[in-house]
Amino acid sequence: MNAQTKASQDAISPAKALELLKEGNQRFTAKQQVERDLNLQVEQTSTGQFPFATVLSCIDSRVPAELVFDQGIGDIFSVRIAGNFVNSDILGSMEFASKLAGTKLILVLGHTACGAVKGACDHAELGNLTGMLDKIAPAVDAVTEPAAAADRTSANIDFVNAVGAKNVTLTIERIREESPVLAEMEQAGEIQIVGGMYDIATGQVSFL
Repeated sequence: MNAQTKASQDAISPAKALELLKEGNQRFTAKQQVERDLNLQVEQTSTGQFPFATVLSCIDSRVPAELVFDQGIGDIFSVRIAGNFVNSDILGSMEFASKLAGTKLILVLGHTACGAVKGACDHAELGNLTGMLDKIAPAVDAVTEPAAAADRTSANIDFVNAVGAKNVTLTIERIREESPVLAEMEQAGEIQIVGGMYDIATGQVSFL
């Protein structure tokens, strides 16, 4: 399979970009990945890149975006940070990817049993990690059930996963609120901004 070109990128709509990721994840879970010559794709992208999607995901080693969506070199911009939240640097990277480099989709991808989310649920404190986990705290507060403090910790995996999903939706809201560039592109139909949760046990992505 060849790498994306300007012509192929231009032909992909935001809806098609989402479809391509869904199809890729289906291939991944079915063990039917496309055969790729990655070295050829290195050569093909040496003079330019034309990705069709931007994926914001966690640094978790079990969630490599290119693999779980069965994509090759030059197909997606991959932004990774523990807890898949946004800050000004990440928003700027997304604006570059969408406005200047032409991607058609922004996917915020959380995952089950997220360590960063667990840390936020437990109010963990450790050096710079403390400030980072504070960015996930609004998602912890937004999940109101269970109400008992004893059940609102990393020991309750259902609570952790509910917070992970809420963190995705709140991150999408922040993208729209804090990046007028991306909000305007979405309103104009130039891009879509969507969320998903990756199941580390099955490899399947559920789109929110």
